[in-house]
Amino acid sequence: MNIPHYDWIDNWGARDQTVKSLSGWAHPGMATLSDGQIVSCDSGTSEILIYTQEGRVTESWIGSFTDAHGITAVNDEGMDNLWIADNGSKRLPEFSYEYPPGAEAQSGMVFKCDLKGDRIMDLAAPDHNDYERSRYAPTSIAVDEMRFGGLGEIWVADGYGASLVHKYTSGGEYILSIDGSSGAGHFSCPHGIVIDRRKEVPELYVADRANGRVQVFDLNGGYLRTFGEDFFTTPSEFAITGDLMIVAELEARLTMVDMNDQLVCYLFPDDEAAECEGWPNELAESGSPQRPSRLDIGKFNSPHGITVDEKGNIYVAEWLIGGRFTKLVLK
Repeated sequence: MNIPHYDWIDNWGARDQTVKSLSGWAHPGMATLSDGQIVSCDSGTSEILIYTQEGRVTESWIGSFTDAHGITAVNDEGMDNLWIADNGSKRLPEFSYEYPPGAEAQSGMVFKCDLKGDRIMDLAAPDHNDYERSRYAPTSIAVDEMRFGGLGEIWVADGYGASLVHKYTSGGEYILSIDGSSGAGHFSCPHGIVIDRRKEVPELYVADRANGRVQVFDLNGGYLRTFGEDFFTTPSEFAITGDLMIVAELEARLTMVDMNDQLVCYLFPDDEAAECEGWPNELAESGSPQRPSRLDIGKFNSPHGITVDEKGNIYVAEWLIGGRFTKLVLK
């Protein structure tokens, strides 16, 4: 296989940021619209941002959510819409970048909106016994879109709450949950999910992050296989381009795998980043977290959200104070 090579475009999407934006701990998802525009979020201000591929903001709006941790773009009868997973809480400067008091009990939400932010559908929290002892903190959404031959069913990963993955009908009715126990073992932070259509029969990939692996299921929730325990550390989110899958790993790299779930390469890794005190930020003399000074060109610090465009270029949003967007241009 010819391994793809990329040029690193630093500080892609740069714009004038408010103090609240610069001091906010970025934690957003990313998605690509049907016209090729890129969607992400300013976590500091809870603002959805829509960019051209060159990095110019064409649309933005403040949302009634805590954070757009997971963003999935769908196209319904020619109209683009967004699914947003709000995990319900975020780290704040006024609490030394810890979660505020009561966050452990603050559930999140999943909703669908248009590109102006108008709500179309809200998914009710799943009726599952685990929520008697855990909050609901969704982190990612995958939709089996009808335009690709699917039924429109919606999958939601609860990565920060009960570590479950839930399935809903296209109309928002809860169907079932999976916890990984029928496969490689109970999920521990199923952070990201995606429906993979590279093969004839689509499959659901689950980034079982804290277990350092990916578990794969059919679209009825049946377990198929597990892979990556020998080469993943922190798989977090997925993007698919051609026959390749790119996995954002929180600990400072992208990991590329082929259709057979085999490692192809690592992209722009920094093997020392996660070992630094205060990572993904650094500690000031006061001991408080601050934006890291060692953000290097050509090295990732903490990839979180990821998407690709029709040319195979990759866009990455990182998890750190003030945020950082990077574009990787396919050579």
